[in-house]
Amino acid sequence: MELDSKYNPSEVESKWYQYWLDRGFFHSTPDEREPYAVVIPPPNVTGVLHMGHMLNNTIQDILVRRARMQGKNACWVPGTDHASIATEAKVVAKLASEGINKKDLSREEFLGHAWEWTHKHGGIILEQLKKLGASCDWNRTCFTMDEPRSESVNKVFVDLYNKGLIYRGVRMVNWDPKALTALSDEEVIYKEQQGKLYYLRYKLACEDGYAVVATTRPETILGDTAMCINPNDPKNAHLKGKKVIVPLINREIPVIEDDYVDIEFGTGCLKVTPAHDVNDYMLGEKYNLPSIDIFNDNGTLNEHGAMYAGMDRFAVREQIEKDLEAVGLLEKVENYTNKVGFSERTNVVIEPKLSMQWFLKMEELAKPALEAVMDDEIKLVPPKFKNTYRHWMENVKDWCISRQLWWGHRIPAYYLPHGGHVVALTKEEAYTKALAMTPYPLSIDDLRQDEDVLDTWFSSWLWPISVFDGINHPDNPDVNYYYPTADLITAPDILFFWVARMIISGYEYRQKPCFHHVYLTGIVRDKLGRKMSKSLGNSPEPLALIEKYGADGVRMGMMLSAPAGNDILFDEALCEQGRNFNNKIWNALRLIKGWDIADIEQPESSQIAIRWFDSKLNQTIEEIDDLFGKYRISEALMSVYKLFWDEFSAWYLELIKPAYQKPIDSKTLEATIAFFEKLLKLLHPFMPFITEELYHALKERSAGDSIMISLLPQSGVIDTTLLATFDNAKEIVAAIRTIRLQKNIPNKELLVLQIMNGSLPELSAVMLKMANLRKIEIISEKATGIAPFMVGTTEYAIPLEALIDVQTELKKLQDELYYQEGFLASVNKKLGNEKFVANAKPEVVDMERKKLADAESKIMSLKEAIAALKTT
Repeated sequence: MELDSKYNPSEVESKWYQYWLDRGFFHSTPDEREPYAVVIPPPNVTGVLHMGHMLNNTIQDILVRRARMQGKNACWVPGTDHASIATEAKVVAKLASEGINKKDLSREEFLGHAWEWTHKHGGIILEQLKKLGASCDWNRTCFTMDEPRSESVNKVFVDLYNKGLIYRGVRMVNWDPKALTALSDEEVIYKEQQGKLYYLRYKLACEDGYAVVATTRPETILGDTAMCINPNDPKNAHLKGKKVIVPLINREIPVIEDDYVDIEFGTGCLKVTPAHDVNDYMLGEKYNLPSIDIFNDNGTLNEHGAMYAGMDRFAVREQIEKDLEAVGLLEKVENYTNKVGFSERTNVVIEPKLSMQWFLKMEELAKPALEAVMDDEIKLVPPKFKNTYRHWMENVKDWCISRQLWWGHRIPAYYLPHGGHVVALTKEEAYTKALAMTPYPLSIDDLRQDEDVLDTWFSSWLWPISVFDGINHPDNPDVNYYYPTADLITAPDILFFWVARMIISGYEYRQKPCFHHVYLTGIVRDKLGRKMSKSLGNSPEPLALIEKYGADGVRMGMMLSAPAGNDILFDEALCEQGRNFNNKIWNALRLIKGWDIADIEQPESSQIAIRWFDSKLNQTIEEIDDLFGKYRISEALMSVYKLFWDEFSAWYLELIKPAYQKPIDSKTLEATIAFFEKLLKLLHPFMPFITEELYHALKERSAGDSIMISLLPQSGVIDTTLLATFDNAKEIVAAIRTIRLQKNIPNKELLVLQIMNGSLPELSAVMLKMANLRKIEIISEKATGIAPFMVGTTEYAIPLEALIDVQTELKKLQDELYYQEGFLASVNKKLGNEKFVANAKPEVVDMERKKLADAESKIMSLKEAIAALKTT
C-alpha cells in the first residue's frame, strides 16, 4: 500500500470506523477471557457533544482499546439519560414556539411530543462520539427510559418502599419556579450575590414602640407567623411575651424565644416564615407555628400575598421596599453580599417550599458505600477526592426522589378514593393490594396513580447494574460476567449525584462494588483558566476541531493537558501539535518505505542502533505499563510520544538511514518494520485511526485483520549499560552539534573528535555517523586552535583549523568580551553602592550578585576561547 505525500484524516477516519463496525470488533459477549467492562456516563438525550464529553470519552476509549489489546474481553456500554428537567423544558419551549401550552395537553399527549423529540434528537450525541473514534459496543446501547431500565427503576422503588426505606411526607424542599419541580440539595448551586439587607419595623401590639428585623427577602413578611429573639439577648429582653404586627398586612404574631437566633446578626430579631425557610420551618415545628405559603409554583405570589397577588417575587421585592418606606416602616437599607441558591438545571433562584414529596432514607444505605471508598475497595483517582466523598457521605440527608414533571419514570404509587395509598409495579397489583386494605367497594378505575415522576438520578444510579439487566434478571450471564465493571470515568462535580449513589445501589443490590476505580477528570477550561461556556464564546465546536485537525490530533491535544483530577487548560495549539505528530508518524513510514533493499552487510551503526532501540522500547513499555497502572494517562501518552519523536525518529532512523540513493540491508529493514509495528500498537489506544491506516500500509495483512484486536507488545530484556553508554554518546554528539552551530561549520563538513588521555568509546560508530566525523583519535596533549568540551569526566575537543574564519570568529568573541566587561562594571558599581545594598530587598541584592558571578564566568570562558584562537 503506497502512502500519499500528505496524511488526510477525513478519508482515513470514516473508512476505518466503518471497517471496525462491519466486523463487529466493538461487540462483546461473555467468554473465557478476563472481562473489562466500562459504562459510559450517559449524556442527556437532548445533548450535543461538548469539550467535557470529548475529554471524558477520549479517556474511556484509551482505556477500553488498551484493555482489548491486552487480551481482555472489553465491553464499553453506551447510552443516554432521559434528563427529566432538561428534556421537559426543551419540549415545553418547542410546543410554545408552535403556540401550544403544556397545560392544554393531557399527560399522554405531552408524552407523545416528548417521545417524538427524543426519537428525533436522542441519537445525535452518540453519532458524534463515533467521529471521535469511540469503540463502544453500539449493540448494547441503553436509554434510561427504555423498557428494561424502566422496569428496573420501578422494581427498585417498590423494593425500597417495602423495606421501609422510601416514605412520603411534607418537607421543606428546594423548589425550581421555572422547571416547576422540587430539587435535591445537590442540584442547588450557591452563588455569591450583591443584594440588600432591609431593616423593617414591626410595631408592638397594644403599646408604643417597635422591633426591627433585618432581612434580605422583605417579600416573605407576608408569610410571617412569629418573631424570634434569643432568650439571652439583653437588648431585646423587653420583647419577651409580647406580640408584634407584621408590616403592611397588620397581622399579629407572637414573639418566641430560641437560642438559634444569632444575637450579633442584624438587630437580633428574626422574622419566622415557616413555609419559606428551612430553619424557620424547624422553628415552626418546634413551637407549633402556623405555616403560610405565599408563593405559587411559578414564583408569583398567591392570594396570601394580599395586594401583591399575581406579581413576580422579585417585582414584589422592589415594590414592597417602596411601600414600606411610604408608611415609615423601613428603617434603613444596606448593601449586602450573601450566597443565594440557584437551580443547577434552569439557573433560576430556588425557593425553599413546603411540599409533599417522596424521600429515600440514606443514612443506613450510605454506610457500606462510605466504607468501600475509605478502605480502597473502590479507589478514587486522584485520592484527594476521598475527603470530599467522606464529608458528603457522613452528612448525607434523605434524598428527595420525586419531581413534579411528566417526562420520566412515573412513581408506581396509587391513591385510594377514601385516603391512603399502595405501591405496586402495576395497577392490577395495586388493585389487589387495595382490596385487601379497604372496607369500601372499589373498582380498579378508582385508583389514581401519583402524578409525579422520579428524579432522573434514580434511574442512573442503577446504571452499572441495569445496563446488564441485573435488576430484572439478577443471575443472567451478562451481569454475572461483566459486573463489577472495571473503571468509571467521570467529572468530580457528580461525585455525589451519581458516583456515590451508584456505589450505594451496588452494595444494596449486588453486595459488591459496582466498579473498582473511579478516574475523576478535571473541568475543561480555556488557556486563560476560564470555564468554557457559550456565553463567553471560548468553547470550540468539537466536530469543527476534528474536521480541522483530525480525531487523532484532537484526542492527543486533549490528553496532553489532562492530568487526573486537575482542570484542563485547553489550547487549540495542542491539537495542532497532535496533527503535527500524525504527520511525523506518516512521514516516518514514507521514509522507511522509500528505501531500496539489498543483500548487503549490516553496518555496525545499524547493529548498535537495533540493540539500543530494542532496550529503549522495552524500557518505555515498562514505563507506560506503570503509568497506566497509576492512571497517569497523560504521562503515558507523553512517554510514547517522546519515544517516537525523540528516540525513534531523531536517533534510530538517522542511525540506520542509508546514504543518499544507497540501499538498506534486509536485516536492518526487517528490524525497523518490527519496531514500527510495536510503536503503532503502543500509540493505537491514543490515536486509533492513523495507527490502523499505517498498520495496513506497513505490510500485507490477512483479511479482517486489525491493529485494534492485535496484542500490545510486551517488555523484553533491557540492557541498562547500553542505554547509559548510548546516552553518553548522545551528549557527545549534542556537544559537537552545538560547536557546529556556534562556529557556523556546515553539517556536511567532516570533523575530527579528539579524546584527551582516554580510549576509543564503545559506540564510536554512533558518533561517527550522527556527528558526521571523519575520525576519532586519542591525544595526550591539548593542541591549540580547538573547541574543547567535557562530557562526564572526559575531556573532548574538535580541532578548528581550516574550518572557520579565525579573524571573524575572533572579532565576534572580542565584541562579546567588551560587552560582558561593561556589564560587569555596571553590576560592580551597583554592589559597591552601600546605600543600595543596605536598602534594597535581599532578593534584589542576591540577584545582582548572581549577575556578577555569571558575568565573571562568561568573561573567563571568552578569554580562554580568544587565547586559543590567537594561537591558531
